Amino acid sequence: MDALSVVGGGIAGLALAACLDPHRFQVTVHERRAEQSSVETSLAMWPEAQQALDEVGILPAVRAAGSDFGGMALRDGSGNVLLTARAPGVIGVSRADLLRLLDAAVPASVARAHGRVASLPRPGLVVGADGVHSIVRRSIWGERSRARLSPYLALRGIIDEPVPAGGGGEYWGRGQLFGITPASCGRTYWYASYRSGLGPGGIDVEEALALTRARLSGRAAGIDRVLLAATPGASLAQRVWTVPFPGSYQRDCAVLVGDAAHGMTPNLGRGACEALIDAVTLAKVLNSRPLPAALRAYNRRRLLRSQALRVASSGMARLALAETTQPLRDGLLRLAGGRGGRAGPD
Repeated sequence: MDALSVVGGGIAGLALAACLDPHRFQVTVHERRAEQSSVETSLAMWPEAQQALDEVGILPAVRAAGSDFGGMALRDGSGNVLLTARAPGVIGVSRADLLRLLDAAVPASVARAHGRVASLPRPGLVVGADGVHSIVRRSIWGERSRARLSPYLALRGIIDEPVPAGGGGEYWGRGQLFGITPASCGRTYWYASYRSGLGPGGIDVEEALALTRARLSGRAAGIDRVLLAATPGASLAQRVWTVPFPGSYQRDCAVLVGDAAHGMTPNLGRGACEALIDAVTLAKVLNSRPLPAALRAYNRRRLLRSQALRVASSGMARLALAETTQPLRDGLLRLAGGRGGRAGPD
């Protein structure tokens, strides 16, 4: 039986541990935190990610815990609709629920190790599922692979109220973004992003919320209502980090999955989806092929696809958070939405 160490017990790490053949691998999952964050956030599960969840065996449970994502209105900073889009078949699910279901799917044969990983586990294959600041990536791929700090602050949270009538969607202002979508149990998930010098670490959530209210309040009724109800205890505030192109997702006896491989801006809502697809793809090839061939196959299947999404997400961030070109952007989006420059209801 081959030793396999998964560094990181988040979405990618748990999904991988759940899918690996326990008769072929002696798996240990290393997780720095014994408990997950108590602050809820919401994730969109696109069809390919749902296929991965089906491979793990938890898709029915995710559907039961989640809700239909439906569609979204894209608005200007004042709340006027620029265009609308549908997202048929997309499920919205709480990150906490997804992690709970993935954790329950991990076989009892998988060993758990809690605490910070100071050096890479040996012997055997090491899987870096430890996020944008991956110690696996830095140790094997070198210091040039360190995560890169973007100029953007990202906030997100849940309020115990339904989406304001006529206020759902994503608001693109001048250099700032605000999103309002349904969450489970009739609640609202919200998120915001803009340039900020706060951080990069140890950001005070109360200070970040106050800054967000000062910047965004008074422009759109939907945003005002959500920010009035938002509390520090039910919100997160973090700077956005991205991962540079590593050249390959496998090197020596190490392989990268999820944000450790392709950490991207959140603007396409694909980070968690791609982490699930990475994990299931890697498990399939490891379960069926010799190790070197399996790692090469994983790299071929996932490198270009996930890197293309990373680049596209960065492009979407630049578009959504445009400053000097914001009027031109909004005009083009109105034309694309067939509104001819006129605002309309969602």
